Amino acid sequence: MQRRSFIVSVMLMFLLSGRAAADDYRNVEVKKLLTSSSASNGQPLSYLRTEHPEVTALVVTIPPGGETGWHKHPVPVYAYVLEGMLTVEMKEGQSYQFKKGEAIVEVMNTLHNGRNLGTGSVSLVVFYTGALGVPNVIKETPNVAKP
Repeated sequence: MQRRSFIVSVMLMFLLSGRAAADDYRNVEVKKLLTSSSASNGQPLSYLRTEHPEVTALVVTIPPGGETGWHKHPVPVYAYVLEGMLTVEMKEGQSYQFKKGEAIVEVMNTLHNGRNLGTGSVSLVVFYTGALGVPNVIKETPNVAKP
């Protein structure tokens, strides 16, 4: 009988301590923005294999009519649209739109251009999950005809 009382006491202690821990976080709200195994164009996700990981976080603001220019990322990139609507064009002709409150899984090693076609600014928080010494962005190099 004593053993059973001990087990019940231990269980109550865990239940009550769990309740106290849950109460500590009662003002926290969690909203899932995205779960994906692919980028916006369907490209499967991949991660860098490195012994020297580096995370870079930026806030990027694009004025009306502005654009990022054609570029690609050799590292995984994730973004969240804080304001406005971003149009992302691919070299193959597809385009994708992301509006305020949406998460973006960017394409890797694929040329794309982010454009603000609206009348207000587009603002994004961007996370690069790269590696020390590896650029996060590679701008397109124009083909220069040789004489």
